[in-house]
Amino acid sequence: MGRLLRVAQAIDALSEGIGKSLSWLVLLTVAVGFYNVIARYIGRFLGLQLSSNGLIELQWYLFSIAFLLSFPYILQQGANVRVDFLEARWSDRRKAMISFWGTVLFLIPFCVLGLWVTLNPVMQSWGLLPDGTWGRWEISADASGLPRAPIKSMVLVGFGLLLLQAVAQAIKYWAVWCGYIEGRLLPEAEAELPPLE
Repeated sequence: MGRLLRVAQAIDALSEGIGKSLSWLVLLTVAVGFYNVIARYIGRFLGLQLSSNGLIELQWYLFSIAFLLSFPYILQQGANVRVDFLEARWSDRRKAMISFWGTVLFLIPFCVLGLWVTLNPVMQSWGLLPDGTWGRWEISADASGLPRAPIKSMVLVGFGLLLLQAVAQAIKYWAVWCGYIEGRLLPEAEAELPPLE
């Protein structure tokens, strides 16, 4: 069990590193969006084209990357949406058991299905033709637009990282359920919220 917990810790470190670096990506997304808005209005005033389709697409590419790659970090931090009105009175071991089975029966198969369903469209966007040869990759239909293949690949990367984090969570839930480690893996959500007035 010690080896599995070390694997889970390594996956947690990966998810945490990616999650924390995404805060800078969000800042970059806001900066690109701010530039796009300012350039559009100043350009209109000056009669110049200061923005481009590439910059507009870059803005939603950056947002999409932040969105797709944040799910493992959210899961690792326990910030995902939970229905815990029943769970509030359960012991930590019972919560870990329910979370383990939920992860194994629902989250892991969902990630595998997501990887399987998106693999062919992503490969086709990179230029894989039906006969197995390679052609040109998919590009934006807009003038000066960006290639579509890299952003579509982020869907695969997102599902892959979420699958890794789901496996890490399952290992930790199993360890708590079987008594290998003590403590709570699920944060107390109510303790963080201010009282209702």
